[in-house]
Amino acid sequence: MHADTIQPELMARARAVRLMIFDVDGVLTDGSLHYGPDGELIKTFNVLDGLGIKLLQQAGIATAIITARKSANVARRAADLGIAHLYQGVHDKFAAFNELLLQLGIGPEAAGFIGDDIIDLPILRRAGFAASVPNGHPEVRSRVHYVTSAGGGKGAARETCDLILRAQGRYEDILSAYLQ
Repeated sequence: MHADTIQPELMARARAVRLMIFDVDGVLTDGSLHYGPDGELIKTFNVLDGLGIKLLQQAGIATAIITARKSANVARRAADLGIAHLYQGVHDKFAAFNELLLQLGIGPEAAGFIGDDIIDLPILRRAGFAASVPNGHPEVRSRVHYVTSAGGGKGAARETCDLILRAQGRYEDILSAYLQ
């Protein structure tokens, strides 16, 4: 994906992002729930997504997770990635979104969110940059600014991070550090 192939309005929205928020199930994972023999929940995360989140942070963009399910695995992943803003077990995601905006002192136009199901719609309808995944609910996909090519848990978060970095003119500088 190159910046010149993306719609100007989408690029402007991505350029304004100062906070990127991620849903977990269906976005950072493929949405499958695997239970171990003792009933423990096992989630699989994508390393490409993780590096994308780290690159956003290196570019000065705050990152957060807002998810309805509560899981020790998610807390561990957030800690591994240095995601300081973690909201788990949140059924009113919009309230968490508003709390986070107040805490960081930014408006919704500077916030991005990627979600996949109707519980995410209140945030997606208010965020300046709203994204979903191709396997997201049709009601969600029809109401966002961007639908990724990659599926949830399969690089969708990374694709979104790269788009934001390209829109903000930071992608090439980040990439050049790895090409030396």
